[in-house]
Amino acid sequence: MSEEKSTSAKVAEDKKSEKKIEVEKDISVEVPEKFKKIVEEIEKMSVLDLSELVKILEEKFGVSASAPMMAAPMAQSENTEEEVEEKSSFDIEITEAGANKISVIKAIREISEIGLKDAKDLVDAAPKIVKEGVAKEEAEVIKKKLEEAGAKVTLK
Repeated sequence: MSEEKSTSAKVAEDKKSEKKIEVEKDISVEVPEKFKKIVEEIEKMSVLDLSELVKILEEKFGVSASAPMMAAPMAQSENTEEEVEEKSSFDIEITEAGANKISVIKAIREISEIGLKDAKDLVDAAPKIVKEGVAKEEAEVIKKKLEEAGAKVTLK
C-alpha cells in the first residue's frame, strides 16, 4: 500500500511539473513566418538535444551563447588610448560597402589578392575583416584605398 501512495505522489509531482512547463510555454512570442518551421522543430527537442545543438552552433559559427561580461569592457575602455598609441599591428575591417560596391570589390581584390567571388562575398558580408596584423602605415594606405572606392573602414 505504501508503494501505491509513493507512486501516486510521484504522478502528482509529475503533473505539477508538467503544469509548470505548460505555463512557461504560454509565454507569447511573435515568430516570423520564415522561422516558424525551425522553432517548431526546436520545440520538439529535448533539453539535452538543445544543449548539443547550441554547442554545435557555437563551434560551427565561432560564437558563444553566453552573455557578455559588462565589467571587462568598462575596465578595458580606460586603457584604450594607451593601447592605440602602443599598437603596432592593426586589423582592417570593412564596415559598409557603400554605394559603389563594384569599386570596393576591385579594391579588395587588389589589396588581398583574392578571387572575384571571394571579394564579393567579403563585401556582402560587411562588417568583415579584410586583413589582419597589418603595420600602421600599410593599414592607413589600405584604409585610404577602400574609402576612395566608397567603403567605410575601421582599423582595430
